[in-house]
Amino acid sequence: MQSTDLGNKESGKIWHRKPSPATRDGIIVNIIHNTSDYHPKVLRFLNVAFDGTGDCLIAGDHQGNIYVFDLYGNRFNLVQRTAQACTALAFNLRRKSEFLVALADYSIKCFDTVTKELVSWMRGHESSVFSISVHASGKYAITTSSDTAQLWDLDTFQRKRKLNIRQSVGIQKVFFLPLSNTILSCFKDNSIFAWECDTLFCKYQLPAPPESSSILYKVFAVTRDGRILAAGGKSNHLHLWCLEARQLFRIIQMPTKVRAIRHLEFLPDSFDAGSNQPPPPLVKVIEDLPKNKLSSSDLKRKVTSGRVQQPAKSRESKIQTRILKQDLTGDFESKKNELPDGLNKKRLQILLKGYGEYPTKYRMFIWRSLLQLPENHTAFSTLIDKGTHVAFLNLQKKYPIKSRKLLRVLQRTLSALAHWSVIFSDTPYLPLLAFPFVKLFQNNQLICFEVIATLIINWCQHWFEYFPNPPINILSMIENVLAFHDTELLQHFIDHDITSQFFFHHRNNLDINVVIRQVYHLMETTPTDIHPDSMLNVFVALTKGQYPVFNQYPKFIVDYQTQERERIRNDELDYLRERQTVEDMQAKVDQQRVEDEAWYQKQELLRKAEETRREMLLQEEEKMIQQRQRLAAVKRELKVKEMHLQDAARRRFLKLQQDQQEMELRRLDDEIGRKVYMRDREIAATARELEMRQLELESQKRLYEKNLTENQEAVAKEMRADADAYRQKVDLEEHMFHKLIEAGETQSQKTQKVIKENLAKAEQACLNTDWQIQSLHKQKCDDLQRNKCYQEVAKLLRENRRKEIEIINAMVEEEAKKWKEAEGKEFCLRSAKKASALSDASRKWFLKQEINATVEHAENPCHKEEPRFQNEQEDSSCLPRTSQLNDSSEMDPSTQISLNRRAVEWDTTGQNLIKKVRNLRQRLAAQARHRCQTAHLLAA
Repeated sequence: MQSTDLGNKESGKIWHRKPSPATRDGIIVNIIHNTSDYHPKVLRFLNVAFDGTGDCLIAGDHQGNIYVFDLYGNRFNLVQRTAQACTALAFNLRRKSEFLVALADYSIKCFDTVTKELVSWMRGHESSVFSISVHASGKYAITTSSDTAQLWDLDTFQRKRKLNIRQSVGIQKVFFLPLSNTILSCFKDNSIFAWECDTLFCKYQLPAPPESSSILYKVFAVTRDGRILAAGGKSNHLHLWCLEARQLFRIIQMPTKVRAIRHLEFLPDSFDAGSNQPPPPLVKVIEDLPKNKLSSSDLKRKVTSGRVQQPAKSRESKIQTRILKQDLTGDFESKKNELPDGLNKKRLQILLKGYGEYPTKYRMFIWRSLLQLPENHTAFSTLIDKGTHVAFLNLQKKYPIKSRKLLRVLQRTLSALAHWSVIFSDTPYLPLLAFPFVKLFQNNQLICFEVIATLIINWCQHWFEYFPNPPINILSMIENVLAFHDTELLQHFIDHDITSQFFFHHRNNLDINVVIRQVYHLMETTPTDIHPDSMLNVFVALTKGQYPVFNQYPKFIVDYQTQERERIRNDELDYLRERQTVEDMQAKVDQQRVEDEAWYQKQELLRKAEETRREMLLQEEEKMIQQRQRLAAVKRELKVKEMHLQDAARRRFLKLQQDQQEMELRRLDDEIGRKVYMRDREIAATARELEMRQLELESQKRLYEKNLTENQEAVAKEMRADADAYRQKVDLEEHMFHKLIEAGETQSQKTQKVIKENLAKAEQACLNTDWQIQSLHKQKCDDLQRNKCYQEVAKLLRENRRKEIEIINAMVEEEAKKWKEAEGKEFCLRSAKKASALSDASRKWFLKQEINATVEHAENPCHKEEPRFQNEQEDSSCLPRTSQLNDSSEMDPSTQISLNRRAVEWDTTGQNLIKKVRNLRQRLAAQARHRCQTAHLLAA
């Protein structure tokens, strides 16, 4: 027996060599906790609790240290220090890593073994909690103290119900029954009640025990199936209650030296379906009384003290054993049907055919006897010690099982089968074949292995003779049986090309009893020549001591596959070694890189330190430079202030010039507006005159029709019209002459202003140009409007001409009469026209001379503005000349022809004059742009 001292270690191994149970007491390891203080002392463990799998347990000592012991992983860990004694523990919660601990301060705490953190803190008890019971689902827990029991919801950690009792009746224990929804409450007056967990409805109360065997119950234990309750106390009697029948069915009397029972526990067994009975060979019944009277004396059984021994084989010393019902016991029919442990094979077959199954309570035990399992512990341990077989190292990838424990048991069982015979390491369907038995016998791996091995030896005969191909002989036998009993089904398979080597399976709901009866029918009606018994051997049990050698397979094929697998594994190992070498080299390279990186970092630190010193020097130099810059800035500010004063004076002067320019523009705008107003009035007056003239023409027509003798008055009107045209021509010429004079005066004033201005005015050249553009834009708009008015006037004139043509057509006849009279006067008219032409020529020559003088005067000054406004007016004044001359439609034809000729000459002269003015304007604009560019350069 090994001994492990926890000491001050927080983690470590439980045992350091392979544990082996002691010969007499079965102890694997003894765990103690000694402190290493100046005065060492032993810390007592007060409470222990296992988890749901049984692989881990937690233990708490009287100083509040809580340890987790992993029996499968051979590790212990200190998970919590509560600093006070724990009075109860529970480790089978829904969340597997959490546990409940009741402390000396009457509180219950929930901790996590992985994170070692507090999950919840529950209060409500007023005395020490001595029991914690967890529901099978892990959702609820019951905590019990001497005065109350409380039901907790472990999902919210809130209290659901509280059981209060009288002070005179204390609580002994309250706990959940396994695999049920029932709460059992046991009180100090020996009363036992069963409650429904959800509704807390009282289901039943157990009757009082007989007075002859009255016990004050202190300790209780329940089987895993929740059917039997064991209760004991300060007595050598032990009461067994049947909770289904709700009555006391047995009283066990312990040896006389037993004064009290302190703890009760049912031992788990793999063959009792949770009833927790010890196997029958280990229990000796000393006295069995008739069943018709169930008095207290009838229920008593005496049990010997010490280890229970196997009963003797002789008939004289054989003790009657009660295992099954009374009708199963009797004389043996023959040696052939004898089974170990007093069972009879023939009777078991009759029982199986009659009921279709064995009793749940004894089913595992019966099958262990029927299969004659040898229970070779040493041989099985030898197979297990070989470890996990290489063929099942990655079993969880192909068969993912939720339960880790079930996966470990399956892996161990398959590995033991592969170590027993090599063929099973290459059998792909072996996990599927073994899994149901592993699930059934997961708590006893030896029995699980021997059941599967017995199944393979007897019910899988000849399966591996054609390995790795299917067992053709077995499949042919099945085809023969199918052909005899159901030819139509076999023909259906043949028609659809379904041979015995293809297998389709689908889960259907069916009655298994019908299937079993059909199998029995096939076994009874199949002929001997095709019956499976003719091909299969009789049942052979496993041998005791060592397992038989299983070699019913083509050894050379399996050996070849084994060699290939070994070669592949060696290649994989070589690859892993090479990869490990590469990883080592990579690690060295990484280490060298880290060292180089450290050296570079050190160099970088030195460089940064040097840069820091240089930056300090540069900062000092920068400070000196900044001081110099501040001095220069002071000087610069003084200079800037001086420049600002000069600039302010210049801006004031420019502002004054700008104001004057704006005033001049406003004056020009006013003048333009006045001119436009006058023009509009003149146009309106002309329109009125034209209307009046139209009315006069209408009146003349009527008068002409009435009185043709008034011809002299018409001639007078023509003379007046000629005089008006002449007067208009004179006004136009005078207007042009005045414009020319005004242009000369304006040019002279501008020239004087240019001479007086300094170079600073050059900056305003662009501004002046913009003003001129605005003025030109306004003039253009005015011209467009005036042109529109002219168009309207021209429209009226055309209308008048149309009406005049009508008058002329009426006057044609009269013209013939007056033509001779007009010839005499034509000579005088020609003379007058010659005199007028001479006068026109002299005026034209005078205007040309003045224009040339103006041009020569404009080329000499340094700056010349474009006389756009005046020239536009001159152009516009020359435009309606033809229309004005053409208005004299009341003259005779000869006079009109002469006037048209003069108008054409005048238009030609006016056009030449306009071209010269435009050329002059372009030259002046070019000179102005050149002077503006020169001014900008000087300013820059």
